[in-house]
Amino acid sequence: MNLSEKPKTMNKGTLKKITLLRHKLHQYPELSGQEKNTAKKIKSFFEPLKPDKTLSKVGGEGVAFIFEGKEEGPATLIRCELDALPIAENTTIQYQSTVPGLSHACGHDGHMAIVCGVGESLANNRPLKGKVILLFQPAEETGEGAVQVLKSKAFSTIKLDYAFALHNLPGYNRNEIILRKGAFSAASIGMEIHLEGSTSHAAYPEEGNSPAEAMCKIIIGMQKLPDAFSAFSQITVIYAILGEVSFGTTPGSATIRATLRTYENAALQTLMDYSEKLAKEIADEYDLKASFDYMERFGVTNNHPDSWALVNSAAKKLNYKTRHIRTPFRWSEDFGEFSNVTKTALFGLGAGKKHPKLHDAAYDFPDEIITTGINMFESIIKETNY
Repeated sequence: MNLSEKPKTMNKGTLKKITLLRHKLHQYPELSGQEKNTAKKIKSFFEPLKPDKTLSKVGGEGVAFIFEGKEEGPATLIRCELDALPIAENTTIQYQSTVPGLSHACGHDGHMAIVCGVGESLANNRPLKGKVILLFQPAEETGEGAVQVLKSKAFSTIKLDYAFALHNLPGYNRNEIILRKGAFSAASIGMEIHLEGSTSHAAYPEEGNSPAEAMCKIIIGMQKLPDAFSAFSQITVIYAILGEVSFGTTPGSATIRATLRTYENAALQTLMDYSEKLAKEIADEYDLKASFDYMERFGVTNNHPDSWALVNSAAKKLNYKTRHIRTPFRWSEDFGEFSNVTKTALFGLGAGKKHPKLHDAAYDFPDEIITTGINMFESIIKETNY
């Protein structure tokens, strides 16, 4: 067994309490923006830990706990996520989701458990200087939570010096630490293209103006559009609908939904501009009206050299195996919003080479990596606030 498979030990009673909390959170998942009861469970866990400050309703249902030192020093943020996914669970575990159609298929229950473990540590060993903020953020999956947190009255007065987060990563050895300087995960946005023509009787399609052919051309063209870019870009058409279920009517409208991805924020805007241009040109060709909507925007999560160095140092001191990746991950994380205001670092925590993938109905966060996550954050905090 390699070093990455051997997490440092911690108090068995504490670990059991945190693991049971993780299972309880897993049983009662809540969607983005609806995490009221999840936040309540977290607040109940922290009440006996007596943080110096508790912030509620942060950016929605978010909650933050502040542990303050006696000396001046940096403000260090440790962040995890509250929300679950609209995915029906397909596992055999005893603590399955009790909410039909919802599950913690991304492991946010495990991330919360890890940060609760950090709270236990801080309660027993307050920071010497500055302050440590443990943020349980809402609405990560929709890309709305981090923006709402940073705009919230409760959080806007805190000037952060550092911000750290982790994400479990199936496909890597358990307890392996995955690192990258600079961009760690991609920018992305959801794009809707609306085409408007005119309906007619299905027996006389020539009397209407169906967007069917234009819709097909736009779908094919958009998926080929990234080929024209030298840097990484990706367009995935996720949904398209033409007209209504009415066999007597020629369709008069169509909607195309696609996800756009790049490794740079500026490149994402360029990809959006070219996508709009392509759709407008094809719409004009068929005398159709085209309009656009955007949603679920995620910025690039950039690992600052200083914060990256602290994470790298923590892994070395703990003797954890590290993997330095060359290419950013294609998935997006709204932790990138914190990259715009402070020195951030997001790192990966291996969940197992053959573990079910994120957002898979068979996924369940592996309890065996909780200790590693806690140890990593504790080591980072010792460098910044002790």
